[in-house]
Amino acid sequence: MRLCANENLPEDCIARLRADGHELLWIREAAPGSPDTGVLARAQQENRLLITFDKNFGELVFKAGAKTSPGIVLFRIPQPSAAIAATVSAVLSSRTDWAGHFSVVEELGVRMRPLPPSDG
Repeated sequence: MRLCANENLPEDCIARLRADGHELLWIREAAPGSPDTGVLARAQQENRLLITFDKNFGELVFKAGAKTSPGIVLFRIPQPSAAIAATVSAVLSSRTDWAGHFSVVEELGVRMRPLPPSDG
């Protein structure tokens, strides 16, 4: 899977996802300090599923009307956790329908909402 990981994902999580074979762009390496709008634009330009712990992306997409990436997965699971890398890896591998959705991953499951159409 082509992923764009926001800089708030822990390094061990990035290492695990790369070891799992994902093509991953980590904002902390590629463009540290980028504003959320820049992260979203980069994910869109490179056709990558955005993964994050930052709930501001929902505000950007649904309230501010920002152009969307192919999909956004917001992890709302407790941090820090020794098992977070394994959890993120397992959740991402558990589905193939992330594209086109704003997904919220919580301890009790996943909620998915279609992303609004993007104008380009």
